[in-house]
Amino acid sequence: MVTIDALPAPLEWAVDPADWKAVDGGLTMTCGPKTDLFAFPGGGYEADNVPKLLCGVSGDFQFSARVTVEHQATFDAGALLLWADDRHWTKLAFELSVDGMARVVSVVTRGLSDDCDSFVVAGTHVWLRISRIGTMFALHASVDGTAWTFVRQFSLDLGTEDVAIGFSVQSPTGEKCTAGFDDIRFAARTLAELRDGS
Repeated sequence: MVTIDALPAPLEWAVDPADWKAVDGGLTMTCGPKTDLFAFPGGGYEADNVPKLLCGVSGDFQFSARVTVEHQATFDAGALLLWADDRHWTKLAFELSVDGMARVVSVVTRGLSDDCDSFVVAGTHVWLRISRIGTMFALHASVDGTAWTFVRQFSLDLGTEDVAIGFSVQSPTGEKCTAGFDDIRFAARTLAELRDGS
């Protein structure tokens, strides 16, 4: 059980990390080698062995954190998670792409994964946010934690049932990856403006 003051409930490890520690209201997580969370849309590849730290939430919300990643290998990433079950989930990640650039990347999974690369981030950190608006979800990212850029909106075909939110780290092609999560925020309120994230 892990308690973060900004979140509405204690978190539990769904999959244990290689290492972790609490740091000033946030945490760092390290995963082991060949860790991934993805269901290839063409079939033939599924992985779900990343560390996952989750807590349940109800109703509309906005959940965000600054994510700092020590990128070393392709697809190394730290991510915010939205989790209903092992066939319905989303990750919003700060990931090292095949071109060596660090990007905001989102994966929406309803049985199979829908993968999307967004903008390049200069530096080692970015703010990520997951919001719920009724039966819909929205993803945003920010380079300063104040002005938000729209990443995508989607449904997980869930209705209004409760979901879990939390944190993860991955290294699909590498030996390990460490990600830090701080400036963690949670608000049980509906996002007013979808496109500008205000």
